[in-house]
Amino acid sequence: MFPEREPIKKGYHPVDFEMIHKELQKKNVTLKLLHHEYCSMARDAGRIPYAYRSFTEKYGSYAKKYKLTMPIRRKPGEVLEVDWAGATLKIMDSAAGEEIEAYVFVAALPYSQYFYAEAFLDMKSRSWLTAHVHAFEYFGGVTETLVPDNLKTGITKHRRGDSQVNEAYRELADHYRTVVVPSRIRKPKDKPSAEGAGGFLSPQIIAALRNYQCFHIEDLNKEIHSRLEEMHTQEFQKRSGSRKSVFTEEESATLRPLPKTRFKMTEWRTAKVQLNYHIQVERMFYSVPYDYTREDVDVRLTANLIEIYFKDVRIASHTRLKGAIGQYSTNTDHMPDNHRLYLDHNPESNRAWARTVGTNMEKFVTYILENNVEKKALGFLAVIRNLNKEHSNDQMEAAAKSLLEVASQPTISVYKSILDRQKKKAARASSVTERSNRSKEDHGFTRINDTFNVS
Repeated sequence: MFPEREPIKKGYHPVDFEMIHKELQKKNVTLKLLHHEYCSMARDAGRIPYAYRSFTEKYGSYAKKYKLTMPIRRKPGEVLEVDWAGATLKIMDSAAGEEIEAYVFVAALPYSQYFYAEAFLDMKSRSWLTAHVHAFEYFGGVTETLVPDNLKTGITKHRRGDSQVNEAYRELADHYRTVVVPSRIRKPKDKPSAEGAGGFLSPQIIAALRNYQCFHIEDLNKEIHSRLEEMHTQEFQKRSGSRKSVFTEEESATLRPLPKTRFKMTEWRTAKVQLNYHIQVERMFYSVPYDYTREDVDVRLTANLIEIYFKDVRIASHTRLKGAIGQYSTNTDHMPDNHRLYLDHNPESNRAWARTVGTNMEKFVTYILENNVEKKALGFLAVIRNLNKEHSNDQMEAAAKSLLEVASQPTISVYKSILDRQKKKAARASSVTERSNRSKEDHGFTRINDTFNVS
């Protein structure tokens, strides 16, 4: 008549499943550990313990019979479930006289059911990260793991058993020493607290504020936080205490401490390197080494810095441009040699080059710059500097000296003709010297010393 008593008659030690159920709520407690403790108690009582398989099967039947959900609840400080609430709020744009949607971020601690909510004007990555930072500071600590929905602001790719976390979201998790564990697609039970908090917020806050008129997002958030505090102090219906008391007494101390410095907001984007070896970010242009032309690169943005990565290697960084659109930030080291030479072709660089040749060349270059518009003068100087490839500095200086002596208005054509005459004169002198040397070799005398033997 009482089949549940049959194992006890056979000598098996009974299991207090209610106690097992409560112990499972505690941090780091597992069924394996509880079975080990049960076996110790059975041996002390001189009875036979159930094998681990039978132990877990019997506990499963117990939990199923009473429809208990406590085993899937998290331990204190273990998880923070985050999501955007389904319903939205409104704020009034005083300038346009139109209503603007405000999206509500929800972060819930499953153990204490203590949660945080904040309204934003969009659901972009920056708002998502800012909401996390504010939530951590509201709780005064960080959980071991974060369980977000598979939003693109947090998760870029989701594969079976493998999810790729957004780079900016990963940086935030690293800074706060936590781990992102995305929920499975179309599995709301993976984050029941966030889903429940969103549903709880809908009538308690979102619906209650449906007729609340405000003109700034800050005013709306003040009202949300005021109502949050009221709800946190309300007593539970099915457990003792309130959200705030359970959080303060049992969960707050289990959270990991906040880092000393606040997370610096970052944002990641992708860009294609243009033919002018620049990328475009928010209608500003930043250079990268020209070898990466036409490649796709990752761009990390902070408030004051732009960092450019190719296959996880940083290839360039720039101070973030602000102000008028269309500005360029160009590092000359990123340019090909011919572009760098063109960029360096200016009056100052030409005067510096002339000084390396000689005083007469410096006077000639100064004359060209002072008697021609800059663009035309730079064209003349480019011709002169190209001549330096075929003529030495001494030859260039000598030609400049001759030019300044014979011409009151020296020109490029006269300078080139002087260089040509110098070259021909040097060639003739070399030819004469060579013929003279050959003539001496052909008509020279040879003295022969004869040795006579005198007997």
